[in-house]
Amino acid sequence: MYLDTSALVKLYVEEPGSGSVRDAVRDAQLAVCHLVAYAETRAALAEKRRMGEFSQREFSSCKSELERTWQRFERIGVDETLVRQAGELADRFGLRGYDSVHLAAAETISRVAGSSVEFRFAAFDDGLKKAAAELGMLPLEA
Repeated sequence: MYLDTSALVKLYVEEPGSGSVRDAVRDAQLAVCHLVAYAETRAALAEKRRMGEFSQREFSSCKSELERTWQRFERIGVDETLVRQAGELADRFGLRGYDSVHLAAAETISRVAGSSVEFRFAAFDDGLKKAAAELGMLPLEA
């Protein structure tokens, strides 16, 4: 399965969909993220702290959990091919920049996995989920 940042955050913060993401990651043979998800997740956690959604102690706990679990994920890096693919997907689906990077990364993994593997795309942005479905990826059912 591929996790975009909105799905990854749900591993560390209790939100609608957190349970299904945790279950899916636990059951997945392979969980994949793009490297940018680390920075985006840290930013999302810091924003929640600044907005008063949780205390400094809870923030520190979430951050520690991210550090502890990050190495469990396969990570896709940035290269010219992926960035150009993301640009094409941004044009095609009207996506924001990093959403298109996540979609390009997931599409790459999906292609490598092939049709013999049930590949899930975990995201909580409707436009991104719709684009992934149009590319043949199964959504994570929340």
